[in-house]
Amino acid sequence: MVTIVDYGMGNLGSVFNMFKKIGVESKITSNLEEIKDAEKILLPGVGAFDNAMKRLNDSGIREVLDKKVIENKIPILGICLGMQLLTNGSEEGKESGLGWINANAKKFKFLKEEKLKVPHMGWNVVVKSTESKLTENFSDEPRFYFVHSYYVEVENQENAILKTNYGFEFDSAIQHNNIYGAQFHPEKSHKFGMKLFENFSKI
Repeated sequence: MVTIVDYGMGNLGSVFNMFKKIGVESKITSNLEEIKDAEKILLPGVGAFDNAMKRLNDSGIREVLDKKVIENKIPILGICLGMQLLTNGSEEGKESGLGWINANAKKFKFLKEEKLKVPHMGWNVVVKSTESKLTENFSDEPRFYFVHSYYVEVENQENAILKTNYGFEFDSAIQHNNIYGAQFHPEKSHKFGMKLFENFSKI
């Protein structure tokens, strides 16, 4: 069972439907007691960093997540903004992140002559940089769907499990012990997203 945390920001229905498609039981909840009983947690996220952190802090969800993830060490996967929340903070806002992975979210900045648009949007290839259960048995040249203006940079490269190139190479999936993050949208990434969710469900 994967518990999808509802704190008011994220593609909850799309994530739920993707798990259903691969035969993995999941549920969407904002109930603190249900989150306390979670075996695995998925933290979605679409929107602004500060707004997301305020919602997690004000709802009491953050306190429950800290206990589940840091003390109980259950697997958690943050996707898109959800991955950025796992870090120390973001250039987008002033709030501190969850601080579970030593990393920061930074804004894409390109010169006009580079002709690269922000947000980085569409399909892009990912390349393995560190072995992880999350990325086991990926097919050749796995591709995922991205929509983001900020990217995560980890302090320790052992925490970077996938890399993607958009003007330069950035960390598109990260891990620290039981904590996993993916910058792309697995729920919009067809067979590649299905494989990643399947791997997460088996951790």
